[in-house]
Amino acid sequence: MRVAIVHHWFVTRGGGERVAECIASLFPQAEIFTLMADTPGIPDSLLTRRIHTSFLQMVPLARNYHRHMMPFYPAATESLNLRGFDLVISSDSGPVKGVRVDSGTVQICYCHSPMRYLYDGYESYRTRMGPVTRALFSATANRVRQWDMRAARAVTYFVANSEYVASRIQRLYGRQSMVIHPPIDLHRARVAEVPGQHYLCAGRLVGYKRTELMIEACARLGRTLRIAGSGPEEARLKKIAKASGITFLGEMTTEALWKEYAECRALLFAADEDFGMVPLEAQACGRPVIAYGAGGSLETVRGLGASPTGIYFGEQTVESMMEGILRFEANEAAGVFDTAIIQAWAAEFATPVFLRRMREFVLAKMPEAAIAMASIMSESL
Repeated sequence: MRVAIVHHWFVTRGGGERVAECIASLFPQAEIFTLMADTPGIPDSLLTRRIHTSFLQMVPLARNYHRHMMPFYPAATESLNLRGFDLVISSDSGPVKGVRVDSGTVQICYCHSPMRYLYDGYESYRTRMGPVTRALFSATANRVRQWDMRAARAVTYFVANSEYVASRIQRLYGRQSMVIHPPIDLHRARVAEVPGQHYLCAGRLVGYKRTELMIEACARLGRTLRIAGSGPEEARLKKIAKASGITFLGEMTTEALWKEYAECRALLFAADEDFGMVPLEAQACGRPVIAYGAGGSLETVRGLGASPTGIYFGEQTVESMMEGILRFEANEAAGVFDTAIIQAWAAEFATPVFLRRMREFVLAKMPEAAIAMASIMSESL
């Protein structure tokens, strides 16, 4: 039994890389394939594993501008040599479901999301690009979209990271999928004795995260906001963050980030996210979430009602977020949010739950894979 794990790229560490790491832990002898990799983006447990990369690895600056490499995704994916493998599991938010495999090979695609910039978010992404990038993107997007849809037809089984993504897989690819939520590493969680009075937002500073809404809402309300993370929007956001209570923390170590989760008053989350691990990480530390009520947040945050873990605001506008913050504060003062209840909710998404469900799914579809699977699933991941 030969097993391959394929992940789109190991350039930065995030939720997708964590999923790939956990899947790989189920198959200790599996070989790892990716379009490109940079040591800081490779999970520690995979550093000693055999990792194969595509020709994009040799392209200067490709790892720094990996999203600009979209026209080359199909050729780079097909250049990966997956011949001779019995089982291929792809961790994919884009192209790598299209790897070429032998006839009879079982390919399970754990889909983080069909590529938003090719489908639902095409115009939104396109309008934020510079003139040269926009022209190249417009000229090549349809070809890559058609290739991606052909690749989806060749997948044996789909696993979606949320009900929201499962519905997109059905709508865009016409395929059914099993929902297995991503793993949250609860062993890093801690609870602050006395949380602070500031709000927190965390994650990559990219356009769809709508960080500017959080900045403006907190500025108008006179609330303190700490922003953890970096990204291409950082310079623009710093220009509009003129209030004295807005602090940019930059890229943080894992331990420092979890400390921020534990010490915040609540996490602000304004993205229409496919799943969103950041809200669950904050909830693992017992902190409530004020989230835009759409997409994956509807699955990761439990709104006002029985045993709430946060609240939703209805629109991606500054005014709606301000109303959400004020409504949260009123409910907080009434003692609505309970740290233990919030943590118990996050525990339902813990790493052992993910590992067990992935193991069960693989064995249900391919019982002979048992000989290649680890017998013990570590909670230390």
